[in-house]
Order: sequence, then structure tokens, then C-alpha cells
Amino acid sequence: MQLKFFDVHTHTQDAPYDSDREAVIARALEAGIGMVQVGTDLDMSQKAVALAEKYGGNMFATVGLHPNDNKKEVFDHEAYKNLALSSSRVVAIGECGLDYFRGADEAEKARQKDIFIKQIKLAKELNKPLMIHCREAFEDLIKILQEVGGGFSGVVHFFNGTTQNAKVLLDMGFYFSFGGVLTFTRDYDEQVKFIPLDKILLETDAPYVAPVPYRGKRNEPLYVVEVAKKIAEIKGATLEEVAHLTTNNALSVFGILN
Repeated sequence: MQLKFFDVHTHTQDAPYDSDREAVIARALEAGIGMVQVGTDLDMSQKAVALAEKYGGNMFATVGLHPNDNKKEVFDHEAYKNLALSSSRVVAIGECGLDYFRGADEAEKARQKDIFIKQIKLAKELNKPLMIHCREAFEDLIKILQEVGGGFSGVVHFFNGTTQNAKVLLDMGFYFSFGGVLTFTRDYDEQVKFIPLDKILLETDAPYVAPVPYRGKRNEPLYVVEVAKKIAEIKGATLEEVAHLTTNNALSVFGILN
């Protein structure tokens, strides 16, 4: 199937798909949708890689430790490195970053910064981009990227920072992905308008944040088309232009040969 759209951030390895995972993935692949299964801890990263290996083609994976989904896990550099090297399907390190949304004291901020820095270093060592999660922590995130990063790119997923945050990250070479939230709030229109289309990516973050007309239901990669439609509307572009450019952006940032 010809590649038409690319969902750069999905989690179909997660439990909500245990009863119908193959059908969910088949629907997306048959519609020409490429996918990146995103790891959030070692177990979810292993499952993401296993899915990417099973399906091949336009299915890929990331390996990484989310800032606060699994606070009990201690980041194991060698384990993640070996997992990343175990498959050519691994295209990025993450989902990693900072999340202060639910409150974070100084100890928690220090823990998150530590595992984020370790993953930046791993990404640089393996010459892979980052898959970044950031919520209410852009000042600290940018500072860390400026001090530890450099010389590589990545994706800021579900971008919810300011246009000034976007400008700084654009200057550093980052891409930005947007999901279903665009279809039911105008809160992100300014950012979508500000960021050039050649730096925008599509995502679902499935099973979360399903777009209209599926809002309130479990999200899935097939629904990334609704995100593309909304970006086309905001940007004043055609759906075909958005599909083509965002897919090429995904292939570029992840170093995928198509």
C-alpha cells in the first residue's frame, strides 16, 4: 500500500488494543498510514519494537522512558541502547522529556531532568532523533537541550508551548507534531499557523485524545486523517499538500528511506 499519511506518535502496543490490535493496525496500513509505536518505559518499548518487527513495512518504533508514566523505573542506559540496536525499525529515542503538569517538587524535577539528559546522550550516541514529551516545562526543557543537545533533531510531540518556544526549537532543528485536540479546540491554531508546514508532523497519541467525529472513543492511527484535515484548514492548504509534506517530514526526521 502506498504511503499516504504518517502517524508519528501512537501506542497500539498498549493494553486498550489487546482485544483487536491486529484489526486496528490493519485498518491503518490498508489506508496507507505509516506508524511509529512509541515506547514509554522498557516494557512498552520492547512491545513497540516487537510490533514494528512483526509488521515491518511502514511500521516503526521508539524506545524510551516517559518523564512520569513509570516513576519506579530507573533508566538503564545499556538496556535501552541494546534494545535500540536490536532492530533497524527503531527510529528515535523517547518518549522522553519533562512533565510538570500535575505538580513536581524540586526532587521530582531533578529526577525527570536526570533521565531526560541520559536519553539525550543516548540519542546522540546512537545518532537518532528524540521523541520529546513536554508539558508546562518548556523553559527547563529548552535549557537542557541547549546545554546537552546540539547537532541533532527530533520531534516535540503534542506541542503545547508558545510561539516563542516554537521559534527557539525551530532554530534548533526540531519538528512538531499535532493530534486530535486540534479538531475540538482553537487553542493551538496560533502555533500551527506559526510553524512552517515543512516542520509539522501528524500524530494521534492513540489511544488518547480521539479527534472529532470520534471524540470520547478510543483513538486509533486511522483517525490521523482527521488531524491532517484540520491542519489543512488552519494552514489554508489542501489535504493533499498536508499529507505529502507531513509524510515527507516524517521520513526526513526519522531517516527512513521510502
